[in-house]
Amino acid sequence: MSHYKINELFETIQGEGSFTGQPSIFLRLQGCPVGCSWCDTKHTWEINLDSEVSADVVLEKSAETDEWTNLSCDHILQIIKEKGFKAKHIVITGGEPCMVDLTPLCEMFESNGYSTQIETSGTFEIITTDKCWVTVSPKVNMRGGYEILSSAMQRANEIKHPIATEQHVDDLKQLLGQHKIVDTPVYLQPISQKERATQLAIDTCIENNWRLSIQVHKYIGIE
Repeated sequence: MSHYKINELFETIQGEGSFTGQPSIFLRLQGCPVGCSWCDTKHTWEINLDSEVSADVVLEKSAETDEWTNLSCDHILQIIKEKGFKAKHIVITGGEPCMVDLTPLCEMFESNGYSTQIETSGTFEIITTDKCWVTVSPKVNMRGGYEILSSAMQRANEIKHPIATEQHVDDLKQLLGQHKIVDTPVYLQPISQKERATQLAIDTCIENNWRLSIQVHKYIGIE
């Protein structure tokens, strides 16, 4: 039976990309070697064996920590039902969720009436179901030294690219051309909520007929 290292499990509103506004259950996995300098979940990077805790400790977190719990697919579903979560959309994020095979997890959710979505950096092979919605947020020239995989770019249902400078825009354009991405929806997401990054995203979206993702959850103050 497949098990997954879970850092967080909570219900909220999706604040990014195509599903903005969608009630969602977030399943945050532990572990990521990519090393994004602006990452807002750095507590999920390391898998420290002495940080493994019970499911109850993870579910009762009131602050970000590197504590994680090892749960089977059935146990995850059981917790969701016991918590009384109403959302029927599952967002699997991290960390870098595609470090592991997500097929058993997504199959379990989909067979129980949930839709699934993965948020990934595009640096690992995406192993999941055909129905799963894949959001690739390509991380270029990060500290970990991982390359963006062509297979990940081709599998993407949407591409969500964080930007703060013109170089970030240039990196994206190069990626899209390199991997011959034409019809996949592209979202630009300001790395910060600062006016300069947001205006750059707006102007670039208009110029290229792309879409804007502004991390609504941060503006309204929810998780």
